[in-house]
Amino acid sequence: MTSLAEETNVISSTDPDDCAALVLETVPLVMRTVRAEMRGSRAPDLSVPQFRALNFLYRHPGASLSDVADHVGTTLPSMSKLVEKLVARGLVTRQDDPGDRRRVTLALTQTGQAELQAARQAAQARLAQRLAALSPEQRAVVMEAMRTLREVFSPK
Repeated sequence: MTSLAEETNVISSTDPDDCAALVLETVPLVMRTVRAEMRGSRAPDLSVPQFRALNFLYRHPGASLSDVADHVGTTLPSMSKLVEKLVARGLVTRQDDPGDRRRVTLALTQTGQAELQAARQAAQARLAQRLAALSPEQRAVVMEAMRTLREVFSPK
């Protein structure tokens, strides 16, 4: 357990190892809150794995069944059943890849996009309530830090 003095030194440090330690400590806390807000905003008849699959397809249209299964952390047969339910609900489309007949690509339908967007907007509103407790200066620092992290961690 670190003392307040040690933590203050780490926070004010510019050492890359200290920075990495703080990212490793902070990002999971933020992501836990973001995930909870997103789950709390999803349609009640949408399971968490289905919701995660929709989120992945939003960011990766045309992804394969294997890509989604890897992201959600499930087997291919389980993901196939999950996607079949999303297709039946009109949230996802399945198409054979013209370049590889063994590959199926997945994408959100307009209905799937709308359902996901509604959940994202509700979660964003609740996160904004939490961030409203910060001063405008603190929010500016958070925004700059998020832009910097996005730049550092975006795929090249």
